[in-house]
Amino acid sequence: MSSESETTATTASDSLQVEDDPSTSNQDSLPPPPPPPPPPSQIPLSWPETGKITQDWIQNLISTFEWSSKFLKPTELPSVLPVPVFDTLILTASKLLHKEPNCVRIDECDENSSVVVVGDVHGQLHDVIFLLNDAGLPSDNRFFVFNGDYVDRGAWGLETFLLLLAWKVYMPHRVFLLRGNHESKYCTSVYGFEKEVMTKYGDDGKHVYRKCLGCFEGLPLASIIAERVYTAHGGLFRGTTVTPTTVTPSKRPKGKKGRKIVKKSDPPPLTLGSLEELSKARRSVLDPPWEGLNLIPGDVLWSDPSMKPGLSPNTERGIGLIWGPDCTEEFLKKYNLKLIIRSHEGPDARVKRPGLLGMGEGYTIDHEVESGKLVTIFSAPDYPQFQETEERFNNKGAYIVLEGPNFDTPVFHSFEAVVPRPKANAFYDFVNAIDSDEELDLPPVSESS
Repeated sequence: MSSESETTATTASDSLQVEDDPSTSNQDSLPPPPPPPPPPSQIPLSWPETGKITQDWIQNLISTFEWSSKFLKPTELPSVLPVPVFDTLILTASKLLHKEPNCVRIDECDENSSVVVVGDVHGQLHDVIFLLNDAGLPSDNRFFVFNGDYVDRGAWGLETFLLLLAWKVYMPHRVFLLRGNHESKYCTSVYGFEKEVMTKYGDDGKHVYRKCLGCFEGLPLASIIAERVYTAHGGLFRGTTVTPTTVTPSKRPKGKKGRKIVKKSDPPPLTLGSLEELSKARRSVLDPPWEGLNLIPGDVLWSDPSMKPGLSPNTERGIGLIWGPDCTEEFLKKYNLKLIIRSHEGPDARVKRPGLLGMGEGYTIDHEVESGKLVTIFSAPDYPQFQETEERFNNKGAYIVLEGPNFDTPVFHSFEAVVPRPKANAFYDFVNAIDSDEELDLPPVSESS
């Protein structure tokens, strides 16, 4: 693996070039570096005249993004993908996504089909391109389900997200994009995506960022594959039981009539939510609430498994739940499922989770219960791209293939990071940014959120 310690630390730079070594005495006598190769396709890219994306158009998008990541400054991305083309792509994709239910049902796969499930990719464009080629591109008999976290931390979150949106537009019934916790206003303001967009699109940056946020709101929360597999970014969620109230009479002050004071009773114990409750949750929020009545989106995106039985608040993250093997069994049995596939935890998170396996291979089997399994899949190898210490996790990424006719036996495919990565600088202060696996400093949310 290559060391990312060569990358410059905390702020975005307009240049991807390697700085000159001042210790070299004969710099003036060296010939100038060769000019970059020409772009692999005509730039700037334009929207197809037919109004419909083709696979050739997507391949041009891929090769152009690869070329620009190596030879252009971040601020030059609009010369490759102009704002009008961005607008058309994200508007077309947003319309598709907003029409999908909270939990998409993937039932068109038959015994000759396969379903590829992908975890967090975090702006690691070149690893995503490798994954697509390694697994086989989306096709009539090859479905893809992406479990969220397309942006933040990596240097090419925008290009990664737009590439996957292009596949969604081209094959809307074969490519399914779910929401991750980083597809939110809060996370993107802390972990780099907002600054990335503002750097790359300059005066149009606010417009581009706002359109991306609107698209995030449309991403579904979960999927059910072939009535056998449930996938979501974080995992399970609570029921929407309304806290009951009790009415107790107060002491009657002298000379006054008795009053009644309405008091909230102790909150009821947490219970697992139902797919019906999931279908009714309001997902079109910039930041999933961690308080109030609309808690299911936050649970689905932020929750984590544990080896300890039961269901409890996720105090480590400050949002979502922690659930044990008994909850996995309850959920699988209730809906006649065999497998839960979630993501959300990379190698940096798992070193803080005693009792759970590490993420060195890009996947773990967390619960094995009577009705089936719970697995975690993480698809960003050598993560995170930018790291304070020279010692790296050197983790592999992985994806899952589910084969017909049952689609309930996961086949894991681990892969190494593409090296060398193009030189890039981080778009966030990765040295001092709060760890997203720890309790977040979130602003208060109103009950109506």
